[in-house]
Amino acid sequence: MIDLHTHSNASDGDFSPDLLIREAAARGLHTIALTDHDTIGGLDRAQAGARAAGIRFIPGIEINIAWTGEKSPEACGLGPGGEFHLLGLGIHSPSPAFLEAVAELSRRREDRNRQILDRMHELSIEASWEELVALSGGHSVGRPHFASLLVTHKIVRNREMAFSRYLGPGKPLYVPKAGLEFERASALIRESGGIPVLAHPLSLYVAWGRLPDLIQILKDRGLMGIEAWHPAAKSGACHRLEELGKRLGLYITEGSDFHGSIRPERKLGHSGRGREISDAVLEAIPELEKL
Repeated sequence: MIDLHTHSNASDGDFSPDLLIREAAARGLHTIALTDHDTIGGLDRAQAGARAAGIRFIPGIEINIAWTGEKSPEACGLGPGGEFHLLGLGIHSPSPAFLEAVAELSRRREDRNRQILDRMHELSIEASWEELVALSGGHSVGRPHFASLLVTHKIVRNREMAFSRYLGPGKPLYVPKAGLEFERASALIRESGGIPVLAHPLSLYVAWGRLPDLIQILKDRGLMGIEAWHPAAKSGACHRLEELGKRLGLYITEGSDFHGSIRPERKLGHSGRGREISDAVLEAIPELEKL
């Protein structure tokens, strides 16, 4: 088995990079990519862990994409509430421009977190930045930690309720995540040795009738792959995405989008219920197979 989409506590997972690798090895994976949100902070530890465990490691990232300028979300077909995430697989030589962009995203993420905390105070929810950092274990603060904070303060019963009532799109504590323009993110990934892959395409909230044209536009602007198989999509939709990707000449990837206990239904090495991620996925991507 392999897995081309996982997260550690360097972003919003709850496994350290070291533990993630040990868990992958224990479950029989021979190849794993770490693709934390907007950061490569966990890659070195994961790489060292992979060497010790004797499994192949693919350094990666998952970048939040924001449409800007003349190509607004509506013009590009991005549905209301839709999110656009871009995987960068094989980031083995991060360029200076790539590193600066990641640092920029980190600054924007802290600004967003501070805005969420301010909104909590406006709702008379007394919480401190120090509490959030403690909940994150000193790692990158994100919405899951705000959710845990709401549980701790007995505002909600569980984290699922925290998102549905407070932290989800359109809710009182929701602040949109800042992102990079697609063309910039795609170019930075490629110049750093990686391949840009559209993560979980259905999260774009684009109608099936518009999706082929949109993905063709993205391919023309640097997209190289599509994550056709993902736990959040039904198998029929995944087959359909795979056929679309192949028709457009894109690489087909699969990933568990593993986060640990935060999303216990997602299992390392599986892109859906009972579906193991085959070695054939990696074998069909020469740029990754040679790493």
